[in-house]
Amino acid sequence: MTRPATQSFYQQISSNRRRSWLLVLLVSAFLVVFGFIIGYLVTGVVEGGYFAVGIALLIALLMSAFSFFGGDSLVLAESGAREVNDQTAPQLMNVVRELSMAANIPPPRVYVINDPAPNAFATGRDPQHASVAVTAGLLQKMNREELQGVIGHELSHVRNYDIRFSLLVAVLVGSIVLLADFFLRFTFWGGLSGGGRSRSSRSSGEGGGGGGGLFVIMLVLGLVLAIIAPLFAALVQMAVSRQREYLADASSVDITRNPYGLERALVKIGEDTHSLGSANRATQHLYFVNPLKKMSLNMSDLMATHPPIVDRVNRLRRLTGQPPIDAQTKTALGSAD
Repeated sequence: MTRPATQSFYQQISSNRRRSWLLVLLVSAFLVVFGFIIGYLVTGVVEGGYFAVGIALLIALLMSAFSFFGGDSLVLAESGAREVNDQTAPQLMNVVRELSMAANIPPPRVYVINDPAPNAFATGRDPQHASVAVTAGLLQKMNREELQGVIGHELSHVRNYDIRFSLLVAVLVGSIVLLADFFLRFTFWGGLSGGGRSRSSRSSGEGGGGGGGLFVIMLVLGLVLAIIAPLFAALVQMAVSRQREYLADASSVDITRNPYGLERALVKIGEDTHSLGSANRATQHLYFVNPLKKMSLNMSDLMATHPPIVDRVNRLRRLTGQPPIDAQTKTALGSAD
């Protein structure tokens, strides 16, 4: 039987980074084009489109600043996390300190969430202002090697600036949704009629009807984009989230030099039946695995924040040339995705 081809974690990291940045560029381009169309339709002039793009980017900047400096505190408070130290969680602190040194980042602040569901997340704006939170269930159900795999994954999010990256995507997505909502409301109340008539009349006075036709085309395009924008933005956000999870898995192997601990941790968590009580749809993308159980077996749902556990395990197995997991294990893990 042919042995499966191996894939280094450096190849996985490079591939996932390229895909993530491609998705961000796609969202950014959508925001600029959509903002220009709205500005043009509201004002009836091209300059208005440029002005609207500037306003959209300013809104995105203000949203970024608010989330950048206060988002981590809100997430930790909402999850009910309590900070621990060497006396209250000695093994956890030792693992975090050990892997922080391996990752060449400052040790983050460490928190524990009193919940039986095994899970974890990282938050903060950069490695110097980072926190890692794990559940009591994770500490109870993982051995040291498996705990290292999970902590390595979370520290990879910190080292790779995934929290800041996710913030950028969330702000871009939020800006698109705000623009779409504004445009639909403005159109519904007849806000475009004056701009359209003035644009058409100016074009007719100048001896050409092309301007009025362009306005109609832009209006139709704007309405279509406004309707699909929230769905498109959410799909891209979830796709970026999934790519960053793959990246953190590969980076965890880079830090721990051991894919087996992370693989076994994923299998254990996948087979666990508990749901995390403090998680919600606003914070689910932060966690090691989706805390809101259960999703579809094949995880073909494009709105999923995490890749299927089955796929994550098989990617780790490709690093060592192991065959994919068997059908029985795949069925058992599928209920967790």
